[in-house]
Amino acid sequence: MTPTEAILEKRRRRALPIITSPGGGTIAPELPDFEGVPAEEIIEWAFQEFGLEVVLASSMQDSVLIDLAWKIEPQVEVFFLDTGFHFYETLATARAVRNRYNVNLVMLEPVDEPAVWSQEGYKACCAARKVVPMNNYLKDKKAWMSGLRRVESETRAKAKAVEWDAGRGLVKINPIVEWSDEQVERYIEDNDLIVNPLKLDGYDSIGCVPCTIPGNGREGRWNGTLRAECGIHQVHPAVADPPEPGPTAG
Repeated sequence: MTPTEAILEKRRRRALPIITSPGGGTIAPELPDFEGVPAEEIIEWAFQEFGLEVVLASSMQDSVLIDLAWKIEPQVEVFFLDTGFHFYETLATARAVRNRYNVNLVMLEPVDEPAVWSQEGYKACCAARKVVPMNNYLKDKKAWMSGLRRVESETRAKAKAVEWDAGRGLVKINPIVEWSDEQVERYIEDNDLIVNPLKLDGYDSIGCVPCTIPGNGREGRWNGTLRAECGIHQVHPAVADPPEPGPTAG
């Protein structure tokens, strides 16, 4: 049995649904409910449905999602938002990941003359260095995968394994959305994965140098503000994008 036949057989056995209208349009397709389905099977479905037109986002905190996807499709394209403000450890992690997996790693750079957090504020800085470059990159894709998990924050608590990214007209796949912190740590240990060294220094969530401090969950992000997300993920309307005070150092 070929790898493709094995995937199809597994889908038949688990009765995993097929999207009934194509991604990339303005009308949301009928999406499958993958609640309780193992991450590996969700990723298999994604590659069977979209081929290499599904790409994987990584913040280089760890290589869990990359490892899971690479074992199923070694040619997966991984993209990383190189904001210009990353920690040295994060850039070193990206190099280590590329070397270990020989993965097709796309480094997305900020827009020309991007906003700076200390002048225009965090929201404008994130938009110029993350949101707009990512939107431009995803224009010709059909779907994207992220390592978003529900336990990370209130803004992510309602996320599903497969969602419609209405702002981009794409299918968004969160294969490990149900995983606990303990499951992540166990997978890292069992597979001897690359992890950003800052995780060992108390940084649960790692962003840019000016706006990241050690903290549990995402509490160390955008220090001194009420901001919880950079804007690349859909968030629940009740907690999305709170009023932003003036930028503060640190």
